[in-house]
Amino acid sequence: MNRVASIFSQILQLFPRFEFDRMVKQHQAERHARGFTCWGQLVAMLFCQLGRAHSLREICNGLAASEGKLRHLGLPDAPRRATLSYANQHRPWELFRDVFQQLYGRCAEAARAKGERKFRLPGKLLSMDSTMISVCTSVFDWARYTRRKGAVKLHLLLDHDGYLPRFAVISDGRKSDVAIGMGMQFEPGTTVVFDRGYYRFGWWLKLTRNGVFFVGRLKENAAFLVLRDNPVPPDTPIRKDQVVVAPGQRHSGPEAHFRRIELYDQTRQDTVVFVTNHHQLDALTVTEIYRERWQIELFFKSLKQLLKIRTFVGTSQNAVQIQIWTALIAMLIVRYLRLRSRFGWSLSNLVALLRQQLFVHRPLWSWLNDPYQAPPGDPLQMQLWEEGNPA
Repeated sequence: MNRVASIFSQILQLFPRFEFDRMVKQHQAERHARGFTCWGQLVAMLFCQLGRAHSLREICNGLAASEGKLRHLGLPDAPRRATLSYANQHRPWELFRDVFQQLYGRCAEAARAKGERKFRLPGKLLSMDSTMISVCTSVFDWARYTRRKGAVKLHLLLDHDGYLPRFAVISDGRKSDVAIGMGMQFEPGTTVVFDRGYYRFGWWLKLTRNGVFFVGRLKENAAFLVLRDNPVPPDTPIRKDQVVVAPGQRHSGPEAHFRRIELYDQTRQDTVVFVTNHHQLDALTVTEIYRERWQIELFFKSLKQLLKIRTFVGTSQNAVQIQIWTALIAMLIVRYLRLRSRFGWSLSNLVALLRQQLFVHRPLWSWLNDPYQAPPGDPLQMQLWEEGNPA
């Protein structure tokens, strides 16, 4: 009988060890390390996410219970709780950010091969938003948000090709969305979608000059001058399609001219106002692009419900960063497996069954494509399985 490595071990093959070791050396992450490697730390924190371990003790005991199989994961034995805690507190979280970026490149290739695009745009469609994770200020004193509340804020760019997380910034709750957005760089031709939290005419002008398109919501009290009214298609919810300019940018040239589109939402019985620098798209397409921004809200919901991100196994800022980055890495893994699989997985079902199958020895891709097929085994095992599962 041919033996294969565990499903967890096959998943870890998505991270080439020579590339991982190179990143470890770049960050000097194993300086003063005594036996416990960064690879072991990555394996333990991914087990926290994929195995849904709720504490350091559950991580270490869960790995120790499978000690006979740990060599499949590249570990000599399970880490001690104090060792893992110390590593999360002191080893640079930037290593896990780089691991995330390396894995995103591989996942983006799979998404491009799938070739599913909803809009014909010159470049990528990205959504930008943030989500708050409440924490206790008496324990996470570095994350104080208000006088009595603490919060960690995850700022995210979502790539709509495969709905993959492309870039993230983790801050305390006081950091504004637009301040983080203004620090991001985008390739020319990219279309970025965001809500009213990213209202800044000066930033929008900078995006336009860099060849970046955007679609956003305009605040109700926004000051602007109407330059002209574009024709509005009949029998549509579009009420206005105007070319506007901010009062302080009247002399900045045509690049400062944006479109203001009013749409009447029949469901909400209200008017929604959009702003964009995309002058070639029709107004309804602009509103549909903004509607696609809802995917980032669904991403945050899945991240919080399916992975370990609402509570933390460490209290230091470094440990929280590592746990959130490994959650994003785990989400990339799950979405990559879903992209490559021929089975119609829902994200929640895939995460739930993957959690049960982590230490099962069977071919990963065969299981993903046909998860309810009995695993190959010796004749006695197959006979017992058939007796327990009659046709």
